Amino acid sequence: MSNNNQKGMRPQNTLAPQGEQRFSGFITSDSIRKRINEMMGGKDGQRFVTSLVSAVTNNPALAKCDHMSIFSAAMLGESLGLSPSTELGQFYMVPYKDNKNGRTVATFQIGYKGYIQLAIRSGQYKKLNVLAIKEGELVSYDPLNEEIEVNLIQDDAAREEATTIGYYAMFEYVNGFRKTMYWSKEKMKAHADRYSKAFSSDKRYGTNNSFWSKDFDAMAYKTMLRQIISKWGVMSVEMQQAMAGDNAVLVNDVPQYIDAEPAPASGQTDGQGQDAPASADSFFDDEPQQEDQPPAPEGNGTELSEQQKKKIFATCKSRGLDLDQLCLTLSDNNSFGHPVQRITQLSKGEASQLIEWLDSGVLDFVSEQAA
Repeated sequence: MSNNNQKGMRPQNTLAPQGEQRFSGFITSDSIRKRINEMMGGKDGQRFVTSLVSAVTNNPALAKCDHMSIFSAAMLGESLGLSPSTELGQFYMVPYKDNKNGRTVATFQIGYKGYIQLAIRSGQYKKLNVLAIKEGELVSYDPLNEEIEVNLIQDDAAREEATTIGYYAMFEYVNGFRKTMYWSKEKMKAHADRYSKAFSSDKRYGTNNSFWSKDFDAMAYKTMLRQIISKWGVMSVEMQQAMAGDNAVLVNDVPQYIDAEPAPASGQTDGQGQDAPASADSFFDDEPQQEDQPPAPEGNGTELSEQQKKKIFATCKSRGLDLDQLCLTLSDNNSFGHPVQRITQLSKGEASQLIEWLDSGVLDFVSEQAA
């Protein structure tokens, strides 16, 4: 019995309550280290861990997120060869409240500089540019022939202070194919209002919480690049993965789009010295925001669903996990802040977290204890 207890000691940090467990303990647990070594190993693995721990340590709001969601977002960025450094601005891990599962999660959000990096690496683009057009610069834009005539302000400081009236994006392939696009600022504002609940909320209540409100130009650049590349550009596998994972929580490497609400953003920055958004921005240009729909009634609203119950039982059976031993391990580690005598007493949110742990392989050590 003592041997079994000793075997279960190492993974305890992985299952400890998020508020009590430090992320550094999670990322250095045996199961997570194994996954990192399988993915990259060696110096790359150490670099990944160091940069990720640094990003979480420097962002108090991110540190409060579900640790597996932070890890999954960072792993997607790593698989795309993008840096989590906020100074580089290639991708961000942004905290949002997951209403459905009653937790705070980190979502993967690619920056416009990340799009540029992925496009360059494809080797298909000879030129790629996005630019804010200032007042007095635009002479004409012909959308039919995609020709623009501008007189750019030559003084950089004066240009920086000038009012933005629109946005221009273009690319040219190595084979000579060329595409351009111009949007007025009014069109961009309408786009943001349609696709970002956070921006709409800012306009309605006079707040300044969304990325759109804090750095409109950066979000506009991202939108222009996404529009022109997704509609007319070469889409590498990495680019497709980045677009699919944008603004999503990665569960078992599959993007899951959350019903988001503002997450505590005290002390959080977006990598440009500004407070990060307190609510979600949607970047999926083909899916306008929908009105929130009331959830279908299910039990008393707190008990796990029949679907969750079947999922847990089926996963445990396929992985050779003993249910009694699993409940004992969850109780010993105080994973949910209360004893777990049987799986059916879990809430929806707890069941969702347990399913995520099971899918990620974090709980596979339970089968060793039962052996």
